[in-house]
Amino acid sequence: MRHTHLLNAEEAALVIVDLQEKLVKMVHNREEVVKRSTLMIELAKIYHIPILMTEHYPEGLGYTIEEIKTCLPAYEPIYKRIFSCFGVKEFRDALVRLERKQLMVLGIETHICVNQTVHDALLRGYQVHVISDALGTRFPHDHQVGMEKMRDAGAIITTSEMAIYEIVERADTEEFKEVLKLVK
Repeated sequence: MRHTHLLNAEEAALVIVDLQEKLVKMVHNREEVVKRSTLMIELAKIYHIPILMTEHYPEGLGYTIEEIKTCLPAYEPIYKRIFSCFGVKEFRDALVRLERKQLMVLGIETHICVNQTVHDALLRGYQVHVISDALGTRFPHDHQVGMEKMRDAGAIITTSEMAIYEIVERADTEEFKEVLKLVK
């Protein structure tokens, strides 16, 4: 038996929020956000964790950046013009179909779309793991306050490496060997 706050590959889904061309360019820690986001996508592929991704008003903000597109198993964005992903029926329906209880959330911006998505997920009873090093904002203070607000609402704040090793759980599997290549 494991603590309920630890991630589990069979219960988790990865939610990627708005890693788009014009937005990523403005993020102060963009290199880290992109690196950690691709790492989480690779983990999801190894463990067959479903991935949902959104694009906010791509006509104006651009589409998902190439670094993310090229490592996704499939490029199937859910388009939105509302800040919370839960404001879009296609997102809500897709999440229900997955039948997952834990959401690993990453993307931009921490204090806007990610924050509102996390709050709405918590309201619906999901356990939300916010991947802090795979989130970004234009201004560091907004990132910090966004993280605090999500934690105060009940989200679990984590890092990509913590999340990875919780999903991996053990070092005696073929999947662990694959993951080890990613984190070295």
